[in-house]
Amino acid sequence: MSLISRNVFRALVQGSQHVGKGVHTSSVNCEKNQPNATKEGRIKCTLIPGDGVGPELVYSVQEVFKAASIPVDFESFFFSEVNPTLSAPLEDVVNSIARNKICIKGILATPDFSHTGELQTLNMKLRNALDLYANVVHVKSLPNVKCRHHDVDCIIIREQTEGEYSALEHESMAKLYPRIQFEKMIVDNCTMQMVSNPNQFDVMVTPNLYGNIVDNLASGLVGGAGVVAGASYSAECAVFEQGARHIFSGAVGKNIANPTAMLLCSANLLAHVNLHSYSKMIKNAINKVLSDGRVRTKDLGGQSTTKDFTHAVISSLV
Repeated sequence: MSLISRNVFRALVQGSQHVGKGVHTSSVNCEKNQPNATKEGRIKCTLIPGDGVGPELVYSVQEVFKAASIPVDFESFFFSEVNPTLSAPLEDVVNSIARNKICIKGILATPDFSHTGELQTLNMKLRNALDLYANVVHVKSLPNVKCRHHDVDCIIIREQTEGEYSALEHESMAKLYPRIQFEKMIVDNCTMQMVSNPNQFDVMVTPNLYGNIVDNLASGLVGGAGVVAGASYSAECAVFEQGARHIFSGAVGKNIANPTAMLLCSANLLAHVNLHSYSKMIKNAINKVLSDGRVRTKDLGGQSTTKDFTHAVISSLV
């Protein structure tokens, strides 16, 4: 596991420098990565509602986009492993994302395959088909969300199309960038340090399994799965989804899920396609609602509903 200084590595997650395969995380900056735009200048985006509360959270995004008159049209697919007879074919979803270059996705549930011999989940098949090798999760303290630690601001970059490190490539790679402060840390010590002193971490580069553990642990430090956004990147497309992958099946239909993470995902998507003014509009509205504190979902200690929070964000759009 690697710990890298913020000043240098922030450039990577802002899309201004490309290391290795070239992770484009904030803006579309080469012709082959341009999203599929219509003649009217509107952008097409693949939409996968997902399982659990995913459809409710995605509906919040659609409501905010509609209220803000954001020039994005969604190409929706029901894509699910727990309802395979109703699910769109993997090939259709892959082709849509490859064509549109961008996707916003709810979390997909994974059934118990222990008795079937199936080795790859639908999530894994999607990542491999699109070569979504890098998962980026930005864990950041939000205004007026009370947690034990304050001013947490860490980016976790996880390799997610291969298994654990089989060699020490990270050490040889670090030697090519002597100006980057590099520190190795084993995962058990890392999780302890994350809980006791998360502010020491700036950017973390992890293998697949460890990254999944750290993502979820770090999300709990800033308010939980409902407030952390993430995204998966290939060299040509980006899929935006929550940083902590929980479907929250116990909340389905109860109108209590927190849409903050999914709304932040949508704002990051807009920045990725250079719609920065709309991205800032949504993020500012979210921060305003959280700072005000009158509208809070149950996971943040309030009694407000998903719709209440969505409407509050819409009312704060300026």
